[in-house]
Amino acid sequence: MRLTIDHRGTEMAGAGPAVPPPGAGMVQPPRHPEKAHRPDNPIQRKPAWIRVKAPTHPIYHETRTLMRDNRLVTVCEEAACPNIGECWSQRHATMMIMGDTCTRACSFCNVRTGQPAPLQADEPDRVADAVARLGLRHVVITSVDRDDLPDGGADHFARVIAAIRAAAPGTTVEVLTPDFLRKPGGAETVAAAHPDVFNHNLETVPRLYPGIRPGARYYQSLRLLDRVKQIDPTIFTKSGLMVGLGETRAEIMQVMDDLRIADVDFLTIGQYLQPTVKHAAVDRFVPPEEFEDYAAIARGKGFLLVSATPLTRSSYHADDDFAALRAAREAAVRVADAQPA
Repeated sequence: MRLTIDHRGTEMAGAGPAVPPPGAGMVQPPRHPEKAHRPDNPIQRKPAWIRVKAPTHPIYHETRTLMRDNRLVTVCEEAACPNIGECWSQRHATMMIMGDTCTRACSFCNVRTGQPAPLQADEPDRVADAVARLGLRHVVITSVDRDDLPDGGADHFARVIAAIRAAAPGTTVEVLTPDFLRKPGGAETVAAAHPDVFNHNLETVPRLYPGIRPGARYYQSLRLLDRVKQIDPTIFTKSGLMVGLGETRAEIMQVMDDLRIADVDFLTIGQYLQPTVKHAAVDRFVPPEEFEDYAAIARGKGFLLVSATPLTRSSYHADDDFAALRAAREAAVRVADAQPA
């Protein structure tokens, strides 16, 4: 069994409405007040390879109840992930720590923006208790961006990791973090807690950052991944990209090269899906064969593992991917050891 506790937008703005969150019947503040003045971008009809069935499996509803009972916020719902039906029917849920409100206003992301609530001191223990009771073999932990905190939430990440290590020592831990922009020591704090996988998503090519990811800086994200590898080379590093936003093939190739220079192990690539008319428009729907081509090129560039399909999301099948990562590293070590001195 797997519970994925995952980061805001890198479920890449999914397809279809999210499951109503707790308190959905109450008057809610605007979800994206910073986008209200923007002109509408009509949502294009999705091609056949993107469409997914509405969730009907009974275990889906059990998983939803489990999330509510444990007061867990899920990015499956908040980012309207298209894989929610499949994942929740297998008791794979994706949760955000540090609240449901992000301090950034990325134009691709469906997570609520605004002033977040204070951190909940008992959250690390609640997460660890859920992991232990469910007997999870792998867990992914993430958050909204918390630019309001002096350390960007790095210490909270570390405390969650430590709590899981104490409550469920057999569980492997993956984190998907913010960029800790202008938060010195953020990478060091999280890396010192020794997650098994450190994920931070570049999201798109640098040319598109001003419009798609205006609060972030491309090279800060690259430096974060590179710094984690310098601190502890045994930690697997991982990053993800969306396509279909207007990037070129050459730009994707350059991002792959940049990630390999930073010694990133695992790359995910998925189709951007527009959550509302106020979000960035889809430039095009990338056909499955182009994803296959990207995957082959990325493997040729030296990534230990690549997942590239239209519905690939950052933490989709994370437990199986972690097993594949370990196997790929072990195979690479065997090959290196077999080379003549």
